[in-house]
Amino acid sequence: MEKRVGTALILVESRESIQQLNDIISHHYQIIIARQGLPRSTGQSVISLVLEGTTDEIGSLTGQLGRLRGIQVKSVLLKNTQHE
Repeated sequence: MEKRVGTALILVESRESIQQLNDIISHHYQIIIARQGLPRSTGQSVISLVLEGTTDEIGSLTGQLGRLRGIQVKSVLLKNTQHE
């Protein structure tokens, strides 16, 4: 299956699911190119992930994160125009 490049933006609204969030991200390490976390003065945090993987792999990651309480996630995937 074709790999795609994309990003996932995660809003952490409460800290109750932080351990589960980190476990899920760690489990999907093979598709994560970069990770940046930004704490906010509101008590929320924003995590940005740059990803490269199949749509199934990226969908698995974002789907698991989206089911966590206090977590919002949105992803954007780019079409791969180069052939390996």
